[in-house]
Amino acid sequence: MTISDPQAFPFHETDELLIEPEFEELRANQPMCPVRLAHGEPAWLVTRYEDVKTVLGDSRFSRAEAAARDEPRTRYHRGLSGNILAFDPPEHTRLRRVVAKAFTARRVEQLRMRAQDIADGLVDAMTVRGAPADLVADFALPLPVTVICELLGVPLEDRTRFRLWSDALLSTTRFRPEEVERYADELSAYMASLVAERRKEPRDDLLGVMVAARDEEDRLSEDELVAMGVSVLVAGHETTASQIPNFVYTLFEHPGELSRLRADLDLVPQAVEELMRFVPLGSGGVARYALEDVELSGGVVRAGEPVVASNASANRDTAVYTCPEKLDLTRQEASHVGFGHGPHHCLGAQLARMELQVALRTLLERLPGLRLAGTAEDLVWKAGAGVKGLQKMLVTWDAA
Repeated sequence: MTISDPQAFPFHETDELLIEPEFEELRANQPMCPVRLAHGEPAWLVTRYEDVKTVLGDSRFSRAEAAARDEPRTRYHRGLSGNILAFDPPEHTRLRRVVAKAFTARRVEQLRMRAQDIADGLVDAMTVRGAPADLVADFALPLPVTVICELLGVPLEDRTRFRLWSDALLSTTRFRPEEVERYADELSAYMASLVAERRKEPRDDLLGVMVAARDEEDRLSEDELVAMGVSVLVAGHETTASQIPNFVYTLFEHPGELSRLRADLDLVPQAVEELMRFVPLGSGGVARYALEDVELSGGVVRAGEPVVASNASANRDTAVYTCPEKLDLTRQEASHVGFGHGPHHCLGAQLARMELQVALRTLLERLPGLRLAGTAEDLVWKAGAGVKGLQKMLVTWDAA
């Protein structure tokens, strides 16, 4: 097979938490679909669970190969020089090891109490001000931003600046190409300035550990050090900040499951996993290139051809999940690929899980009767962004 007559992808530009209806048809009848993303050459889109896991986890598919290609992608920005996402093992493994200890399950559990304190403080402030509150600005964003700033060693007072830079790097159409490049340069320069500060005054935070790995152990280049700092800062808050309101909105849309969770908050960890499966964070991932001919369920990917894996589609595969279109907080089936799979599986997945658990439990415990203030028409969705989510979500709750 060769890639011909590609379809424009994503199939439908929607800001809400919808799965493209074409995925069901593709999984059944065309699991390898030729597509053209907004930027770059045509690619194969794979939509079945097992194919997605193969593309993400098999060493015959390369991310590093994209550096020499007109890589298919949904965003203007290709990423910073030295970005961990641009490498294959063993180089990717070398970079990942530098920061992996900060995100182990044990280390994340040690951070849970601090995350809980932050969440409680945010809810305290919401209740003092009174309803309605903007769940995004007042809770969902400051919780993970504060955690990652403290972990990495980034001044919290700079959050307005790096939020703008982060939005630009992750945008699809919201910013012009020249704006994206300018903001990417500003974010790199900002991180480089923090690196310079650590060299003058070493500190016991993750950025300090990374600087030591560069200067004392020679495990990072300077570009890799700056890019790693940027990646941890951006990815370390973006998923959680988007998924907290996404999860709450989804629960509002499924009142039976919301009632089940309210009646048994011990279901929260399981609920987070099911919501990660059910709620799409984006339409498509980054391309991998086949290093040799690889047979998938839909045919053979030839050496040199790019493939994009749809995690959102894989998480709705009827071959893997019973009634995948149904939200079931007690579901016990195959693990989702909401955090990816393989070598590039989200480094901060454990941190995101913990923060999402803390967020849901705190909101449901502390704000009885939590519900939308107004109607769904009053919600403001992100536009032109690579990550789906709410930009503004007014909520109210029952008075104590």
